[in-house]
Amino acid sequence: MQKPLYLLLSLLVLTGSQAAAQRYGTAFGLRLGNSDINRTVGLSVQQRVLDRVTIEGILQSDFSRNTTFSVLAERHRPIISKRFNYYYGGGVSFGKEESFVKNPTTKEIIHTYGNATTGVDLIAGIEMTLANAVISLDYKPNINLAGREEFYRGQVGISARTVLVKSKEQKKRQRQRQKARNAKNQPQKKSFSEIFKR
Repeated sequence: MQKPLYLLLSLLVLTGSQAAAQRYGTAFGLRLGNSDINRTVGLSVQQRVLDRVTIEGILQSDFSRNTTFSVLAERHRPIISKRFNYYYGGGVSFGKEESFVKNPTTKEIIHTYGNATTGVDLIAGIEMTLANAVISLDYKPNINLAGREEFYRGQVGISARTVLVKSKEQKKRQRQRQKARNAKNQPQKKSFSEIFKR
């Protein structure tokens, strides 16, 4: 039973990857995160910068001991249509977080908070665009570079964003800007009457 399901999903992914992903240019909303350490509430904004590529900023906090800010570059691929796609990517994160240091001699765990942390975030998820809303489910692991004892923390997140700028509107604005640039760079043609003026 599972084998045909995997084959069907693989076929949908392969056939869908030829279409352009995403139905939005800019989306903004809430993100709820859950990990072994805490639960967070945050803001998420996604901006499409290239075809199938977005930059996402996530500011999240548990309003107690952990607040982080992440900037992620994400690649989007359609699964069934451009309204339903998967994405993956990575970026950097900064924050103030709690840390747990194990002391093997005393068998104590030293708990500190307010640590300034720097890390690398990875992300993989699926998202669906319905009307003017984007709903997504993702997994966002964090690899610590400085400020925290734990090297790795994983987080599952659910985001609900509203579409501020649709994909068509963004493309139209880009074409208008390109047209204006091209017109500016073109040498101005003199009218017939100006040729004879001295």
